[in-house]
Order: sequence, then C-alpha cells, then structure tokens
Amino acid sequence: MTFWTAALIVPAFALLLVQAPAWVWASGLALWIAAGRTFGLVDDSWLVVLAALWLPLALLALRPLRRRLVARPLRTLFRRVMPRMSATEQAAIDAGTIWWDAQLFGGRPDWKRLLATPAPTLTPEEQSFLEIETERLCDLASDWESTAVWQDLPPAAWAYAREKGFLGMIIPRRYSGLGFSAYAHSQVIQKLSTRCSAAAVSVMVPNSLGPAELLLHYGTDAQKDHYLPRLARGEEIPCFALTSPYAGSDAASLTDTGIVCREMWQGKETLGFRVTWNKRYITLAPIATVLGLAFRVRDPDGLLGGAADLGITCALIPRDHPGVRIGRRHWPLNAVFQNGPTSGDDVFVPIDMVIGGAGQIGNGWRMLMECLAAGRAISLPSSNVGMAKLATGSVSAYAAIRRQFNVPIGAFEGAQEPLARMAGHLYAIDAARKLAAAGLDLGEKPSVVSAIVKYHVTERARIIVNDGMDLIGGKGVCMGPGNFLARAYQQIPIAITVEGANIMTRTLIIFGQGAIRCHPYVLELMRSAEAPGATGLATFDRALFGYFGFLLRNAARALTFATPARLLLGTPRGAAPEMARYYRGATRLSTALALATDVSMATLGGTLKRRETVTGRLGDILSQLFILSAILKRFEDDGRPEADRPFVHWAARDALARADAALRAVIDNHPSRIAAAILRLLVRPFGGAVAGPDDRMDAAVAQCVQTHGPARDRLLAGSWTPRMEVDPIAATHVAFDAYPGVAAIEQRLREAIRAGRIERLPQNYRQLGAWAAAAEAQGLIDPAERVLIERFAHHADLAVQVDDFEPDFGLAEGLRRATEMPRTPLPEAAE
Repeated sequence: MTFWTAALIVPAFALLLVQAPAWVWASGLALWIAAGRTFGLVDDSWLVVLAALWLPLALLALRPLRRRLVARPLRTLFRRVMPRMSATEQAAIDAGTIWWDAQLFGGRPDWKRLLATPAPTLTPEEQSFLEIETERLCDLASDWESTAVWQDLPPAAWAYAREKGFLGMIIPRRYSGLGFSAYAHSQVIQKLSTRCSAAAVSVMVPNSLGPAELLLHYGTDAQKDHYLPRLARGEEIPCFALTSPYAGSDAASLTDTGIVCREMWQGKETLGFRVTWNKRYITLAPIATVLGLAFRVRDPDGLLGGAADLGITCALIPRDHPGVRIGRRHWPLNAVFQNGPTSGDDVFVPIDMVIGGAGQIGNGWRMLMECLAAGRAISLPSSNVGMAKLATGSVSAYAAIRRQFNVPIGAFEGAQEPLARMAGHLYAIDAARKLAAAGLDLGEKPSVVSAIVKYHVTERARIIVNDGMDLIGGKGVCMGPGNFLARAYQQIPIAITVEGANIMTRTLIIFGQGAIRCHPYVLELMRSAEAPGATGLATFDRALFGYFGFLLRNAARALTFATPARLLLGTPRGAAPEMARYYRGATRLSTALALATDVSMATLGGTLKRRETVTGRLGDILSQLFILSAILKRFEDDGRPEADRPFVHWAARDALARADAALRAVIDNHPSRIAAAILRLLVRPFGGAVAGPDDRMDAAVAQCVQTHGPARDRLLAGSWTPRMEVDPIAATHVAFDAYPGVAAIEQRLREAIRAGRIERLPQNYRQLGAWAAAAEAQGLIDPAERVLIERFAHHADLAVQVDDFEPDFGLAEGLRRATEMPRTPLPEAAE
C-alpha cells in the first residue's frame, strides 16, 4: 500500500507542476483507484475516502455544473470583496504593454525568448550624430558654466541644439525631425548627462512626455502639419503642464478645470472652454512658446451632449494666448534647467486647441499614461546613467592617481568597497537602460518596466554619486570649475522626485500595475466579475480556476526549487554556462514572487493595495529580477567578454541578494500570519539567505575600473571625452592616461630606490619634475620617460587642486554691474 500511495503522490505532484486541468486529475485518480482495486491494493475502507476525493474533482471537471454551483456564488463574493476600479485606475492599468515583466511575474521566465531579443543598435547616421553633434554640444555646455554664469544652458549651446535638431529627435523625417530610435534618443541623453545636466534636461523634455509625442500619437493632421515641423526645427519650444500644488504625484486628481462654453473668438462664436489652472514644476515653461495643458473638462450645460464631468483633456495653447501667465522660474537645487510655474484664470481655449480635436475630449489621462510609459523608460534612466558614468569614470581615475601615505587611494581596501559599488551598480543600471530601450524599439510601451528603470536607476545613481563624494573628499565639497561631481551631487534628488516621487513609484506603480497587468488571470477575473450574462460567468469561471491552478503550480514549483532539485534547472541554450546559478536563482525567485503575490491577494484581498510595505517589497523582487535579466542579457549581447566578468558577477550577485532580502522581508512582516506561514513553508523551508558580493569580488571590480582596458571602456562607453582645450576637469583623465607608464617606471626602479640611489617618488606632484630630472641624470630613465613623468605631474597636480575665489566670491563686482544696468520703470498702481 505504501508503494501504491507513492504511485499516487508522485504523479499528483507532476500534475501540479504542469497545471493540469480538473478533468485530467479526475481521470488520473479514477485510473489509480481502478488499478488499485484490480490488483488488490485498495481495500473497501480506502475506497470510501478515495471516492470522497474523486467526487469534487469530477464536479470541477464538469464545467456547466461547476459554473452553476461554484463559480456563480464565488463571483458574488468576489464582487463584494474586491473594490471597484475607478476610471483613472482603469486607464493606468490599460496603459502601455506587458513584456518581459509578465514573464517574471508568471513564475516561469522564458530565458531563450529574452536572449533572442535583438540587442539595441545605432544606425550609421545615429552613430555619427552621437560622435559629432552630441560631442560638440557637450563642448559648448558645462555644469559649472551653466550654473555659475548663465543660470541656464549657455546661449551658444541653445542655438546649436536648435540648429542641429536635438529638440526633434523623436519627430519623423517627414516633419523635418531626425526620426531617431529610442536607443539613439537614450544614447544622446546619456552622453549629454556626462557633461551638463541643463543640456540633458533641455533636450530630453521635448523628446519625452510633451506636445510632440502627444501630437504624433493623437494629434489631428492639421495639428501635426503645423506644429511638428516647427518643433523639430526649434522654432517652437514646448512644455507640458500636468502637475500642480494640489495634484503632484496624484496627477489624476487635477483641480485645474475647463468649463465648456461658447464665446466670440476671432470674430465668430466658437465652442471651447473657460479654463483656470495653476501649475508648478513645469520644465521649459519659462521659455516655452507653446504650452501643453492638462485640465478636467466639465460640461454643466450639456453643450457637448455628454456627461457633466468629461474627464481630463489635453490642449495645446500658444504662449501669447490671452490670459496665459508664464515666464517665472523655479530654482531646482542649482540644476538651472528652465523650470517654472504657469497659470491662468478663466482663459478661453477654443476646442480646436484640444490635442486630437473634439474626439479626444476626456481621453487625456489615457493619452498621458500611454505616452509616459515610453518617456519614463528613456529620460530619467538615460540621464542618471550618464551622471553615474561621469561619477564612476572621474572618481575611479582620481582614486588611481591620488596618493595618500604614498599609495593611490584606490588601492586601500576601504576605498575598494565603494569603488566596487559604483562600478557594479553602473554596470547593472546601464544594462537595464539598454534593455528598456530595446523593448521600446520593438514596439513595446512597457509601463511597468519603465517604472522599474525610473525608480532603480535613479536610486542606484544616488548611491554611486554619494560613494563618489566620499572618495574624493574635500575635492568634492568645494565648488568651482575644477569640481566634476558637486553639481551631480546637488541634483540627484531632482531625478528622485520627477515623474512621481520614488516612494510612490515603488509602492504603487511597479507592483500595483504589475500584479494586475502581468498576472495571467487577475485582470480577466476583475473584468469578468462585472461582466453580465452567461458569457461573463463563463469567463470568470475560466479565470478563477486558472488562478487556482496557477497558484498550486507555483506552490509545487517553489517547494521543489527550495530543495537541491533546483540544480536540475539548466542554463538556457546558448547562454554562458558559468552564469547558470544566476538563471536558476532568478527562476526560483520568479516562482516565489508569483506565489507570494497570489497568497497575498488571497489573504489580504482588496486591502492589499493599501499595504504599501508589502507591495513595495513584492515590487522590489520584480525589479531586481528585471535588473538581473538585463545584466545577463548585456553579457551575452557584448559577446561574453572575459574582462567584464568581475562586473557581471558583482552586479548579478547583488541583484539576487536584494531580491532574496525583499522576499524575506515580505514573509517576516506579512500582515497575514497564515500567509507568512504558508510562504515560509513553501519558499524558505530551510531558512538561509542569498549572499551578496564578497570582499574578493569588490577588490576585483575596483581593480578593473581603475585599470585601462576594454572592460573599463565598455563600462563608460558613450561618455563625453574630456579635453584640456575645452575644460580643466580633463586634467584627471589626462593624468590617469599617463599613470600606467609612471607606475611601470616606479616598479622598474624599485631596487634602485631600495639601494638609495634615488628617493622614492614624491607624493607632492610638484616635486616630481625634479625627481625625474635626477633620475635621468643618473641614467635611470630616458628623456621620453622624463617627459611622461612631467606630463603626469603637471596634470595630476591640476587634478588634486581645489578651486578658490575672491573673499566675496565676486559678489561685489556683480552688484556693481547690476547697479549700472538701465532700469525699467515699474507700472503705476491701478486706480
């Protein structure tokens, strides 16, 4: 009987793993009972028990009966338990597409599908634009000049950006734009961000969420023909006004209102809106010539023949339109890109100014959600990867040449840990940026993926810049043209805040949208629960029992993967064998995420969306799995370079450890102790934790990022090339380029130094010239080596110096010039 019982358990477990339908279970159990009776292995007492088990399975296998007796009452209960989805929530859920995120949420990621995704590439024209025009714009703008001199992008840079089409990269050629791919757009923004944040922001905003993208997708032909060529040529500067003091991250709660009315406009009675708005934080608003505006339309008199509240609508309004107030500036943490408020009171806006015309009234929220999915995946990830490359490239070079205790600071173990974090995180976020751009160029609009890269790229960029500031010390805290990192340090919080605070992105968007859109059954359950008639019931029945089967499948898989049986998971065909543990770990955690999500939904119901600590941690698991996927994909796309392995292993170990820590936090802090017990039993029956990068990995990564070679070049690829004739911050890089030769000379002369023939290299770079002359006089080095040492000494000395100014920082001279400026008389007060 024991053998026969095992013969039941093993196939049953296999049926769970393949999510077999009810009729297969009922048929299998019937065959098992019949065979047991035939061979005398099942007695009468067992037969009663087995029959009681078989009857429910038979009931579930008969769909018409199951719908009437099981699905119908459960649908009634489901309607009471689950909160109804609002129109704005529905629009957000429907926005964009699902992509690799759905594979990760499903518990069985198809790695072959990911690895088969084409790597993002540039056309020859895009590559040329990146190497010539983008490099030139970088030369024309620096963070120091923008912030300390112009409080804006320098005029020459603005003129060049307009002339060369930077503001119309996403606009098709037929409208005079560049028609670039998402990846090209991302590469341009990244490169500009390694040089000047004002340049990056001024270019990325017109090419992300703004009038151009909305016009391309929803504009009328007349609107496209009029505005798109002008936007592409830089004749119009756009901005888009969405957020307000009372609706920041909660943009769906707009209080800006347009009342439908009829008024005289350009000599004839015109249907339109009386719009009142008060917007804040609008990038490019102070210099914009055309204002994109989101407002809520109300039609109390029924002039449009619909509901009184028609919903959010987007319009395009010229700057000089009567009643528009615009031009004042905010000052976002010395970033100095143009940003400011706009407002208007009872401004008449003709209906023709609605983007897409009258047919798009009330569709603004859907339009914004769909377009934001693409823009969010490019702008902030690209700009923050660029900032991270600036920090990592410059700080690692500085750490390699800057000596303390006559040893480069990058050689100290205490410095190697933050250097490794900088390089490892940079490898990971650049991989995530590239994978997101690749998805966009495949035609996807991955709203969940865009939220993942926005949140995690900006957060890791913050870690990178903070570590960089720790490493360069006093050099980083004293402002001046020679400080390459201070402005990035000041501006990091801006990216954390833009497009919704990161707290909201983590706790609401990533999991909130992901759990519903990416789950194979939840969205269908929610929709079919409200659908009337037999068709709605049939759909609900199919989704409900699919959900149960999905949950049981993942429970069986999670328990299997918690044992050494997970070692049977192989590496995807064509993937690097040494990365097998990361593919296995990602598959195990993907299954655990799917199970934890379903158990949380089942035990917490509609209250789950308010349990933000739970949803945030579940979202963290998904996010880290996406980042890990991007890391593994990048390694394959780059041809598995041997030199990159330290970066890959560090980043992959870090992502796995972070995902595992989030899973442990979900279980340890779950509001439902029943759910916690189930998850602990199935997912973590033996406890333990996934280890992150260790000290040896830190040392290897730190050494790699401080060493000239293809690995460092690939890590920093796409950065602006500093040159002394353009900016003195290039001194660090010139010295770094010369340092290997100097280090080789020092190594060769070690015996001579020990013998006392010559002193060791002085720590003061200004003494290196005399040391080199003495070494040449003794025949220890040749003239070319002396020149190399002198070149290194000169630039290394420039690199370690700290900027200084007049005692009043030049303020007195500035005030004197201000008093000499002609004054514009103030208008007289109104009577």
